[in-house]
Amino acid sequence: MLDTIALILVIIGGLNWGSIGIFQFDIVAWLFGGQSALISRIVYILVGLASVWSISLLFRDRENHDHDHDSYDSPEHYTHIPHT
Repeated sequence: MLDTIALILVIIGGLNWGSIGIFQFDIVAWLFGGQSALISRIVYILVGLASVWSISLLFRDRENHDHDHDSYDSPEHYTHIPHT
């Protein structure tokens, strides 16, 4: 559940940064009364924390992927075809 919330917040942050980069328009600031408004700052902080949390997703995904991949590399998962 926390991973999903973090992903949603990172997506919101990415869309906001894309809007800033392309249109020079800060959606969060527009919605909540400016960049210095308390609610805007809370959103920015939550997005920042979510991005830090999301770093762990990279490592967990890699560990799971490596583990799954290793199980397919074991000899019993392959059919032996003799060379002729």
